[in-house]
Amino acid sequence: MLFSLTLQAQDSVVLSEQCPPSFELRSGQCYLVNRYQFYDSLQDRGVGGTQTGLPAFRDGFSPQQIDLGRYLFFDPLLSKDGSLSCASCHQPALGFADGRARSIGMDGQVVKRAAPSLWNVGFLKKLFWDARASTLEEQALGPLFAADEMANTPQKLLADLTGNAAYPDLFAQAYPGSDAPLTLPNVVHALAAFQTSLISLNSRYDRYALGHHGALNEQEIAGMNVYRSFVARCAECHTPPLFTNQQIAVIGTPEPEGMPLDIGAEATFKAAKLKGGFKVPTLRNIVKTAPYMHSGRFDSLRDAVEFYTKGRGHAVPAGVDMQIHWHIWEPKLTEQEIDDIVTFLGALTDESLMPVIPAKVPSGLSPLTGFQPTLNQQQAEYTDE
Repeated sequence: MLFSLTLQAQDSVVLSEQCPPSFELRSGQCYLVNRYQFYDSLQDRGVGGTQTGLPAFRDGFSPQQIDLGRYLFFDPLLSKDGSLSCASCHQPALGFADGRARSIGMDGQVVKRAAPSLWNVGFLKKLFWDARASTLEEQALGPLFAADEMANTPQKLLADLTGNAAYPDLFAQAYPGSDAPLTLPNVVHALAAFQTSLISLNSRYDRYALGHHGALNEQEIAGMNVYRSFVARCAECHTPPLFTNQQIAVIGTPEPEGMPLDIGAEATFKAAKLKGGFKVPTLRNIVKTAPYMHSGRFDSLRDAVEFYTKGRGHAVPAGVDMQIHWHIWEPKLTEQEIDDIVTFLGALTDESLMPVIPAKVPSGLSPLTGFQPTLNQQQAEYTDE
């Protein structure tokens, strides 16, 4: 049940002055620290190697901006009617996806595509499945104001935040020295700040890659070797250590039964060669984010892996001309090799830096609004009370 929160003086929110774990505070800003920074770039070490560096990361936000973004991310006040938050489609217990083939937006509308995971999103150069956004701020504006998602308007969003008992002070804390800190650019900037804190780089695979070779078992190592092989070619697109090369790939994924062809990045770049092309997703925490592909076509991770060994372009609809990515071919993997890859992918799970879900958000609405009911208890384990 939704409830109203009247903030008393003793209940006023003070934003954190500390950076999230794995970030170092320097001159009032938070900077990511990780062991991959000791390694060279991907280009220097080749594709698929374990001792490779990460791409450039966006950091330098203040602790207060990150913490404000956390409250905003979980607050349904950002939607038209208080029924959805950013976290409704990006739920912590589900790999910051939502466990649905396609997400559900305002008034129960089923949107076009699945919600992608937000883990390690601060490394990404293109956002959305069709790569239509170049910054986290640009990305945030999409669902906030899309009619079938959160369906808000800039005017109503700012009016609701300004009229709230807590948010004007919180924005003043996060953006000091500004005459008008509560602005739309600062709203999406704070959301971006929080999302860059979602770091997952300490899986058992990472411990193996960084020198602890007992971190993976025999089958996981076998799966990693198939994954990295020139036969399977998984690492060509899902390149370690981020497990995405951030490129667009046309792989010919079949749509769900009865769904029309989604042309994907063709619409973004006005390029016919990208028909059916989508951004290569990260495989970090992949076991948490079923179902798989842009439209949730495959329920299991094994089905998704098996798709790649069934033949180049085997699922392309008749009469549709698709320029399938050259890495997609017919590796003819054995059943055991498929199983080994799936087992290896389980070693990419790391939630050690899971952020805390606020027990209360300034609107007084539930931070679990819009979550799948059966998962509320599991999600509640991550709350701060």
